[in-house]
Amino acid sequence: MPGKLKSELLRCKVYVETDSGRFIHRFVVCFINWEIYLSVKSKAIGMSIMKRELGIARCGLACCLCNENEHCAGCNSEECPDKDRCENKKCSAEKKYEHCYECKSECRKGLLSKIKPYGFTLFIKRYGETELLDCLERNEKAGVIYHRQGLNGDYDDFNDVEELIHFIKTGEK
Repeated sequence: MPGKLKSELLRCKVYVETDSGRFIHRFVVCFINWEIYLSVKSKAIGMSIMKRELGIARCGLACCLCNENEHCAGCNSEECPDKDRCENKKCSAEKKYEHCYECKSECRKGLLSKIKPYGFTLFIKRYGETELLDCLERNEKAGVIYHRQGLNGDYDDFNDVEELIHFIKTGEK
């Protein structure tokens, strides 16, 4: 009986989320041999925790910051729900490019018609993907939000691509 009780207690976890305005706090409580272990993880509402290894999508969107990155395998996977209708994936694959930023043309097809992926693509053409990832990571730590509600965030608040590129570089509007 004590062995059975011990193994049941090892598996027992309680998750509690509290919303204190701008932050969500997740408390994980584990009981091991009647001792309580508490883990706390907090993150800003609307912010993801950057997963740099997911990098940048073909069109320039930042998979590494997307709220969907816990379940999404990316646009190069066969699991992508938009794989058959994504204009950017189809075009770049036909031209044998991994990303739209490798192409010499100033394209505004598909998602490149939106300011964020277009600005990110231009940024990479000028400064490189590593520099974009560095800037996005620094900006996230400073409180810049990639997805606020839905798919829009601080990088979508621009009408001029040069102002967006300046914001990516400096984190200042």
